[in-house]
Amino acid sequence: MDFEQFKSILNKKIFEESKAKLIENIAKSPSRYIGLFRPTKPKAKILQNLLQSHEIRFGDAFEILIEEYLKKFSFTILEKKFSTTNEEELNIDQCFKKNGKIYFVEQKVRDDHDSTKKRGQIQNFEKKLNEMINKHGENNLIGIFYFIDSELKKNKNYYDTELKRMSKAYGVTLHLFYGEELFTFLGHSEIWKEILKYLADWKKEIPELPETNFDLNTQNSFEEIKDLNPAWFRSIFDNDEVFNDIILTIFPEKKTLKLLFEYFKTKSSEKTIYKTLTESLKNRI
Repeated sequence: MDFEQFKSILNKKIFEESKAKLIENIAKSPSRYIGLFRPTKPKAKILQNLLQSHEIRFGDAFEILIEEYLKKFSFTILEKKFSTTNEEELNIDQCFKKNGKIYFVEQKVRDDHDSTKKRGQIQNFEKKLNEMINKHGENNLIGIFYFIDSELKKNKNYYDTELKRMSKAYGVTLHLFYGEELFTFLGHSEIWKEILKYLADWKKEIPELPETNFDLNTQNSFEEIKDLNPAWFRSIFDNDEVFNDIILTIFPEKKTLKLLFEYFKTKSSEKTIYKTLTESLKNRI
């Protein structure tokens, strides 16, 4: 993989989808951003939300990156989303096949969970193991619990012990890997050096803190949020405190709001809700 592709995957997943998620979070729980019983002002809470979102999306981006490397290694990518026998939706982080072996990976960024969370992680892995056996059988199945960051191994002994017990109980080969170990196991340890180099180069290019003024890149902001559920827009446009204290913090020049107004106006003949949103914004901008 070249650096431009690597960087593009990270930037798209982490930064280009965070504005829409922020709007949705504000609409769902405005009290998290405003109110007397908050030690922060709205802008600080918005910044905190964006930082947390970027951390979560970093892990999501690495699911995409590792899948791209697996394709490069000529592994066959298998379906990762399926319903359990109890009609529960499960998502496998990585699922692939090569030389008659089927691999599935539960992938996390770092091993820093507390005692409650670590037990939940193991229970979740066992649930996925059981469903993978139901789907593919146990003879050629290999399960992997993988942490990307090899610097943190807080619960290594616990995970190692539990996976050994699980392996014996189910008759399936299971592994616990950190950092480079996954790529060594797959026969491509050289890729880890590439990942570390690309990450270091990428971090030199990203800003110190997320930008909270979404009007600085008006068209990009508009494209990202315009097709959100209209219910979220109705919620934030109808609340004076939310609009004045939060929405005008992220759209201080109202440039993106004006684009939304024109967009909603073109759709107002299709659905009444867009006519309602147009009228709400008209009075705001």
